[in-house]
Amino acid sequence: MMPVRLAPGLLRVIAVLFRYRLDDVGGGSDRMLAPLRWLRPFAGKPPSGIEGMDRGTRMRLAMTELGPIFVKAGQVLSTRRDLIPPDIADALSLLQDQVPPFPGGEARAIVERELRMPVTEAFSSFDETALASASIAQVHAATLHDGRAVVVKVLRPGIEKRIARDVNLIRALGELAQRWHPNADKIRPLDVVAEVEKMLANELDLQREGASASLLRRNFIIGDDLYVPEVHWEFTTQGVLTLERVYGVSADDIAAIDAAGIDRKRLAEKGVRLFYEQVFRDNFFHADAHPGNIWVDTARVGEPRFIALDFGIMGSLPEADQYWLAENFIALFERDYARIASLHVEAGWMPANVRLDELEAAVRTVCEPYFTRPLSQISIAELVVKLFQTARQFELTLQPQLILLQKTLLNIEGVGRTLDPDIDIWAVAHPVLKRILRERYSLRNTLKQLRRRAPQWLHTAPELPELVHAFLREGGRGTHRMVADPAELALRADDSQRTRRSMAFCLLGGVLLVCATLAFGLKPQNGGWPAAVAAVAGVLAFVVGWPRRRR
Repeated sequence: MMPVRLAPGLLRVIAVLFRYRLDDVGGGSDRMLAPLRWLRPFAGKPPSGIEGMDRGTRMRLAMTELGPIFVKAGQVLSTRRDLIPPDIADALSLLQDQVPPFPGGEARAIVERELRMPVTEAFSSFDETALASASIAQVHAATLHDGRAVVVKVLRPGIEKRIARDVNLIRALGELAQRWHPNADKIRPLDVVAEVEKMLANELDLQREGASASLLRRNFIIGDDLYVPEVHWEFTTQGVLTLERVYGVSADDIAAIDAAGIDRKRLAEKGVRLFYEQVFRDNFFHADAHPGNIWVDTARVGEPRFIALDFGIMGSLPEADQYWLAENFIALFERDYARIASLHVEAGWMPANVRLDELEAAVRTVCEPYFTRPLSQISIAELVVKLFQTARQFELTLQPQLILLQKTLLNIEGVGRTLDPDIDIWAVAHPVLKRILRERYSLRNTLKQLRRRAPQWLHTAPELPELVHAFLREGGRGTHRMVADPAELALRADDSQRTRRSMAFCLLGGVLLVCATLAFGLKPQNGGWPAAVAAVAGVLAFVVGWPRRRR
C-alpha cells in the first residue's frame, strides 16, 4: 500500500505531466494515465508554444520543472537507450543539473563542521560566492596556505533528507508504472529507479568521488593525454571534497580551442584513444564524459591534452565482460559477423539454444549498410546501440554496466566529432584496442598473473589431495548401482578410469605451473629456464589430461 504522505507529490507530478501533454506521448503511457484524465482541467494552463514541441522536448521541460532530483532521474533515463525511444533519450541527455546556489555563509559553516577546524586554519582564502551550483553540491574557490589554488565542493544542507523524500516519490511512481504500464516488462521501471538511487547514494559521498579521482589520476599520471586534478585528502570528508583548481575550456568550445592554436584533429584522436585505454587497459572509466566535464588545457598547444572533472559517476566491468566486449569490438572492426554471434552466446549474454546462423544474419543486416559509407562517417556508438536493439529479439540479457559503457561511448564519439567532424574513429580505435589486448594477454602478463596468484594457490594446495579423493569417491559410488547389461558396467568402469587419469594429469599440470611461477618469482634471473620447462610441461599435462568427449 502506497503511503498517504506521498499523495500530494504524486498529484503534483501527474499535474505537470498533463500540463506538458505527456499523457499523449504514446508507448502505453496514455492508457496508463487515462483513468486520471478528469484531472487535466485542474492541472493548469499549458506553457506557451507547447503545441509545436516534440515529445522529447516536452519531457525535458517537465523534468526541469519537477526539480533537481527528477533532473537526475532524467539523466539516468537518458542512458537507457535500450528501454526508451531515441528521440526521448536525446532530449533527456540535454538536461542540465543547475540550481541557484545556497548562501556562502552556510557553505563555510558546513566546511568547518566537516573538517573540524576554522576555515581560516584550512585555507588562506575562501570565496563564499559559488563558482558552480548543482542539485547535490556546489563549488567554491579557495587557496591553501602554501599558495596553491583549490576548489572546495560542499554538499547542500539537508540534501540527504530531501533526496530520501524524492526517491520515495520516484519509487512510488515506478511501482505505479510497474503495475499499470502495458510495456512494464520491457521498460523495467523499478530497475531504473534502483539505478537512480544508486547514483544518488554515490554522489552523496564526496570521499568516494575523491577516491575515484585519485585512481583515475594514478592511471594517467604518466603521459600527455589526460590530466586529473589532485585530491587534497587532509581537507576531504564525506561532505567536503577539496581538489586542485584547474583551468581550461569546455571540449565543445571550438572558438576558444582554435584561438589557442590547438590541433583539433590530434586532440580528437586522443579523446578516442582515452576511451579505449580507460575501458580495456585500466577497467575504470569516466562515465559522465559530456563536454562540461571534459575540458581542454589551452596552455598546452604543442602537446594538447584533456582535463577531467566531476568523478561522481565512474564505470568498471567484470573481467569476463571486459574480455568479451574487447573481442566483440575486434570482430566488429574486422566485420566477422559469425564471430560476433558466437561471442554473444559464449559470454552468456544470450541463451545457449539461440541459432547462431540466424543471429549472424541479423548482425549482418544491421552492420552491412554502415560499411557502404566512408569509414569516417561510421559511428561505432550508433552501431553498438542498433546491435543491442537487434539482439533483444534473441533474448539478450543486457547488464547495467554495459548500458553505462554504451552511453560513455556515445559521449566520447560526440566530443571527437565536435572537435574533428572528419575523424575516422575506426582507424583510431582498431590499432589501440589490438595493442591493449596484445599486452593484456601476452605471455609476460600471464606469468605476472600466475605469480600474483601463486600465494593463494599454495595456501589451498594442501587441501587438493583430499578434494580429489572426495571427488573420485563420490564418482565411484555412482557406478556401484546394479546394472543389467555387463557391457554397460565395463563402459562405466572405463569412464571412471579415464576420469581418474584426467584428474591426475590435470593435478600434475597445476603443480608444475605453480612450481614454474615460484621459480620465476623467487629467482627471476636464474630461474628462467627451469620455470619455462616446468610451464611447458604443465601445459602439456593439462592437454593430455583434459577430458575428451567420447566418439
